[in-house]
Amino acid sequence: MENLISLVNKIQRACTALGDHGEESALPTLWDSLPAMAVVGGQSSGKSSVLESIVGKDFLPRGAGIVTRRPLVLQLHRIDEGKEYAEFMHLPKKKFTDFAAVRKEISEETDRETGRTKQISSVPIHLSIFSPNVVNLTLVDLPGLTKVAVEGQPDSIVQDIDNMVRAFIEKPNCIILAISPANQDLATSDAIKISREVDPKGERTFGVLTKIDLMDKGTNAVEILEGKSYKLQFPWIGVVNRSQADINKSVDMIAARRREREYFQNSPEYSHLANRMGSEHLGKMLSKHLETVIKSRIPGLQSLIIKTIIDLEAELSRLGKPIAADAGGKLFMTMEICRAFDQNFKEHLDGIRPGGDKIYGVFDNQLPAALKRLQFDKHLSMENVRKLITEADGYQPHLIAPEQGYRRLIESCLVSIKGPAETAVDAVHSILKDLVHKAMGETMELKQYPTLRVEVGNAAVESLERLREESKKATLQLVDMECGYLTVEFFRTLPQDIEKGGNPTHSIFDRYNDSYLRRVGSTVLSYVNMTCASLRNSIPKSVVYCQVREAKRSLLDFFFTELGKKESKQLAKLLDEDPIVMHRRTNLAKRLELYRSAQEEIDAVAWSK
Repeated sequence: MENLISLVNKIQRACTALGDHGEESALPTLWDSLPAMAVVGGQSSGKSSVLESIVGKDFLPRGAGIVTRRPLVLQLHRIDEGKEYAEFMHLPKKKFTDFAAVRKEISEETDRETGRTKQISSVPIHLSIFSPNVVNLTLVDLPGLTKVAVEGQPDSIVQDIDNMVRAFIEKPNCIILAISPANQDLATSDAIKISREVDPKGERTFGVLTKIDLMDKGTNAVEILEGKSYKLQFPWIGVVNRSQADINKSVDMIAARRREREYFQNSPEYSHLANRMGSEHLGKMLSKHLETVIKSRIPGLQSLIIKTIIDLEAELSRLGKPIAADAGGKLFMTMEICRAFDQNFKEHLDGIRPGGDKIYGVFDNQLPAALKRLQFDKHLSMENVRKLITEADGYQPHLIAPEQGYRRLIESCLVSIKGPAETAVDAVHSILKDLVHKAMGETMELKQYPTLRVEVGNAAVESLERLREESKKATLQLVDMECGYLTVEFFRTLPQDIEKGGNPTHSIFDRYNDSYLRRVGSTVLSYVNMTCASLRNSIPKSVVYCQVREAKRSLLDFFFTELGKKESKQLAKLLDEDPIVMHRRTNLAKRLELYRSAQEEIDAVAWSK
């Protein structure tokens, strides 16, 4: 069972190394879920003496006013043999065999965090003591509760200490060691008062009564120790610490423990309680209880850790990969992000993601509707046909058929198709731009790097602009082709009746009669409708070939070419991630490492039970 306390010790030390010591944080905290034993007491309650009695060493700073200004996580490790020594987590390679030096280091490390003022800090100091004279136990020594601020302290110090102590002991996983002096009224005990507020039923509070030997003659603490004055779930424990004179004379702690045992055994009032009194019994009982609590918490800790690992991994995935340090890594990372965006864009066009179907809507609905609105029959009105044929004949009327008139009429109709053709190109361009923006929004990595997002967006839009111009040129060329070379076979299949085609003996005015002009208009309309139907099919092909296909194939080709020319500093500017995000990712990665390590440690202990 001893490895249970060692397990929690390891996890607590790792938590502190990562800045996880139970304060409010946007990051998951493991510290709050670990069973802990906090030592609470007012100033001059004998709190430090109790801890030193349990350890069997003088190692805590002493003095007037508030001496403990940072939580001290005291981890006791029992060793079978060898010289006892101490280690601080912030000095991992240094062993302290002189406990006077331990006391000095606690004071100096406190000042490093708080300055040489009387301020307090919630960042704990971790101290491990290895000795054959201790039990496996972890205690958190908290600043002593006080009622007034001393010189050099802010007026808020009283409330600050109260808040810090309360933040530790109000957590349901915290076991409270409430230190109260027997020579003061228990009703005024700071430790009992605050413990009662956070643990009204006394289910996780151990009462420790100090200074029993200093009570007024004729009084004793039997009723308290028997749980009659103030009942807790666990029995009260009385201790007799060294007096100030003993401390000044450097009385040996082993001798002090022996005198403590003799005091309870030989005292008429307390002899019947002697077997459960004293600092030795206190240490053993606390160690056993802490082991029991840890064992009961292991299943819950395992569930919490598994859930938190999943949450941390999901959050890290959302934040994206960290930026590579070298130029090659930066270039590769940038290319990978661009490829991810390009793939998302292609998936929109291929129907894997929504939006590409709108392009077909342009060809199936918008383009036919636009062509239909051209109304060629109105363009080929009697007046317009007469006007164009007459103008085409010039000073010499046509002999058989008005060929130049036909060509002008056909060209004037076909040229109007350029409008719908250009509109189709623009409509597809607009859809492609929308798909670019959608793909950018769906590429999580681009959200990570605002500058790269802008550059990729600009490069994609510029590429689409070039493709639009090429598509527009190619599409209008289709119309120009139809204007430039008519389908002769269409006219050869028309009836060649001399009466219908025109009689050269008729006067010039007969050749422009209404019947004749209607026939010309009807022929031109048939040809234009045939050509329009053909263009309705060929325009989409041109647009898809020049815009959609090329966008899929080479949307970022130019950008990639320029990217390869950039130096490391220029690439770094593209990958300008928000420092807050970078800091959060780093912290999350460390926190994830902590939880995975804790999972391995706990699983190992769980399997060994």
